[in-house]
Amino acid sequence: MTDEQLHHRGDRAVFAEDLRADGEPEAEFNPGIAGRLPRKNVAAGALVRDGEGRVLFVDPTYKPFLEIPGGMVEDDESPLAACYREVREELGLELTLGRLLLVDWMPTHGVWRDSLQLIFDGGTLSRGQIRAIDPDGDELGGFEFLNLDAARPRLRPSKARRVALAHQALLSGDAFYGEFGRPAR
Repeated sequence: MTDEQLHHRGDRAVFAEDLRADGEPEAEFNPGIAGRLPRKNVAAGALVRDGEGRVLFVDPTYKPFLEIPGGMVEDDESPLAACYREVREELGLELTLGRLLLVDWMPTHGVWRDSLQLIFDGGTLSRGQIRAIDPDGDELGGFEFLNLDAARPRLRPSKARRVALAHQALLSGDAFYGEFGRPAR
């Protein structure tokens, strides 16, 4: 692949050109079926570390648990572009995201429909990058770097499993598929 193919970073113009190149969309084989098909939410986050290997967790103002940087993918936005946008909005950082570590399915829970949770390698931050973190005060109460054992009591159990699985993927060099934070084969 060329550098251009690898580094589009969710560029809407690139996708628009790709859609034009694909030609007319296929017709519905059964009129009205597209509107009746299920939709899933998608979220994208980054597994970001410090020089000691601890994971960056953010403290959202709107929920009682820690999260990793990231958030919901908007309509017509790629998960990769959403991850870049969310990290920039939440932390004021322009990171170079690495490979996909994990795709994790999450079941419907209360008012929240089932979703796919993607975690990308957010890399290791330098001391200068850490000093430059500027948390969005409306959305975040702060941030901290923690090892997984220290973070676990402050995470939902499914999030703790998901982050641990993404960390395992990082160390193994593989990408994993999980279901509610548990490895699935």
